[in-house]
Amino acid sequence: MDEELKNLLEEVKSYDKNADFEVIKKAYEFSKNAHKGQKRHSGSDYFDHPLGVVRVLLDLRPDTATICAAFLHDVIEETDYTLAYIKKEFGSEIGLLVEGETKTAKVSFDSAEDYTAENWRKILLATTKDVRVILIKLADRLHNMRTLKHVRPDKQKRISKETMEIYAPIAHKLGLYSIKGELEDLSLRYLKPDIYQYIKSKINEKRIQREANAENIINIVKEKLTNSNIEIIEVSGRAKYFYSIYKKMIIEKKGFDEIYDLIAIRLIVKTIPECYRVLAEIHQLWKPVPGRFKDYIAVPKSNGYQSLHTDIATPFDVILEVQIRTIDMDYNARYGVAAHWRYKGTERDKKFDKRISWLEQILDWKRKAPNEFLESLKVDLFQDEILVFTPKGDPIILQEGSTPVDFAYEIHSKIGDACTKANVNKKLVPLDYKLKSGDVVQIITSSKSKPSRNWLSFVITSKAKQKIRSALGIEIDIDPKQTRGKEEHINLVNYISYKGKKSQLKISKCCNPKFKDNIIAFKTKDGNITVHEKNCPNIHALNKSKEVIVEWNVPEEHIKVINIYVEDKLGMVEHILNTMTKFKINVLSINMRPHKRTIHIALNIKAESDEEVEKAVRILQKLDNITYVTSDDV
Repeated sequence: MDEELKNLLEEVKSYDKNADFEVIKKAYEFSKNAHKGQKRHSGSDYFDHPLGVVRVLLDLRPDTATICAAFLHDVIEETDYTLAYIKKEFGSEIGLLVEGETKTAKVSFDSAEDYTAENWRKILLATTKDVRVILIKLADRLHNMRTLKHVRPDKQKRISKETMEIYAPIAHKLGLYSIKGELEDLSLRYLKPDIYQYIKSKINEKRIQREANAENIINIVKEKLTNSNIEIIEVSGRAKYFYSIYKKMIIEKKGFDEIYDLIAIRLIVKTIPECYRVLAEIHQLWKPVPGRFKDYIAVPKSNGYQSLHTDIATPFDVILEVQIRTIDMDYNARYGVAAHWRYKGTERDKKFDKRISWLEQILDWKRKAPNEFLESLKVDLFQDEILVFTPKGDPIILQEGSTPVDFAYEIHSKIGDACTKANVNKKLVPLDYKLKSGDVVQIITSSKSKPSRNWLSFVITSKAKQKIRSALGIEIDIDPKQTRGKEEHINLVNYISYKGKKSQLKISKCCNPKFKDNIIAFKTKDGNITVHEKNCPNIHALNKSKEVIVEWNVPEEHIKVINIYVEDKLGMVEHILNTMTKFKINVLSINMRPHKRTIHIALNIKAESDEEVEKAVRILQKLDNITYVTSDDV
């Protein structure tokens, strides 16, 4: 047995005496022989890579199957061995993990982006069944980032960009903070080398003084807590990651010398009450910085993280972040989702299921085109999250900026579809109200209610958007906020009549009603009349006595439909509407949906004769990027 394997088995034994050491040894030797003669870009043996991946994972205390799959993760792609052979030699559990790590064959893909998207779809789908797939993938990427200096510069930037956009956010969502921090720092090194070197040099300038200050502070804290009869399990200091410093400089628009909290100390105690006692003692020692206290014990982060955070002004001219948590909280913070990966047959950990619920939402979009899927994935991963509660106290994780409608769909699609009103902290709020962490949300439903197209203009979560589109039969994901500006070309007030004193009509921007929608109007304080869609969430807050009866005044026989099939080019809708305005053709509404490789645009126009319709068709046929135009009556 070589020394490397011997040391590795000893490390596994230190946390798992029941591991299958013979199988680990077999996987080690199999991988080493399979990759024999292969070299990395650095010139080192290829086997150094799977071994490096296992070394990264050992910090997370992986089980036998995870270690073996990490050793074997590149065997199918880089050697002649097949998946069937791996399953035969190592069993189906290890085989399925290796399959989750293996890229799709490069066939029948239109572009490299489509290929990448399909691989991510496969990885995430496998992860919903077994989280160990993504843990191996993250360890694989981290080891590759550590050795990235050996590849050409353009590849360094491409890999670093993907790491920053996808891998680091996934690590964050899984609570793997050390992996996330290192991935971000290594990415910054290649994406913004000047900034990385600048921060590195500035940190090195006063490192000795800073470390001495940290040691003095830790000793003072230990003495204070010992005198107060509080048992401290562990006190440790750590430096902030480069990328977190850079991000703070950007967000707060500060230079490096204005960033004070470059170090943090962590205090581990036995119980939650002791966490708050320690906080009180720390605040007696030094003044807390106003607005910098966070109670993640009472309201945990969406990925399960719990701790007390406070910034204090010390006498050493240093602002210090202090983190206080229990042993269990520290274990969860250290290992993230890996703290919940113990499998016994088909038993699943409920906490684990909550931690990867965002994956299910992303995969709801699986019918999307590959490039749309990849963009959706990047957007969803970068969203910050909030934790809100049902009236019974059940925690619900949502993206930051979510509304009561997002909350309703997160509970159940039937609740979302029937949503009419919402109470937040026992107060009635509009359905587009932005929720905050700690809010208690109650949804009021009605069997007569149905989703409104307008909801798509303010809901945030993929799940809510997908369910609303499904309920309304909308096939294309068009953000109403994007089309609203274009539809300002359509002056709908000309086609609305009302009873009563003459006033200026305005179309409400909150719901942006379309032609032929069910509409309602209210008189405002300035004497104008604002027209809303009947399902607009904001009308519940308006004075019922100010309601004005309104209706569309275009005769049915004057409404004509023109169907236009266009190439998917930026700005086509605006170009069409501008052309219609130029030739004084009255456009009442516009709807879009995909049609094979084109976009189908249906225009409702007001035309009192067939000649007017034919004129519009002829004009449109002359425009560039239009493949086909036809007309029919409504």
